[in-house]
Amino acid sequence: MKKNLHPAYRPVVFRDPSAGFAFLTRSTRTSGATVEWTDGRTYPVIDVDVSSASHPFYTGRGRIIDSAGRVERFKQRYGKM
Repeated sequence: MKKNLHPAYRPVVFRDPSAGFAFLTRSTRTSGATVEWTDGRTYPVIDVDVSSASHPFYTGRGRIIDSAGRVERFKQRYGKM
């Protein structure tokens, strides 16, 4: 592989402030902000808007879509061609 072609791959903390949830993983993303993790080390932190702790699909607060109604409307509109 060519030297100095790929960005550095390092540990980063992704934090969802709305849910109070954070996880440590590896990424090429960088940030000027840092946070001290539970292991006592300091890592760059990236704030995200949605995570598995706040997304409706994972929390069970999602809406159920009326797919039968959509199919019926489609058939009414385009069914008899």
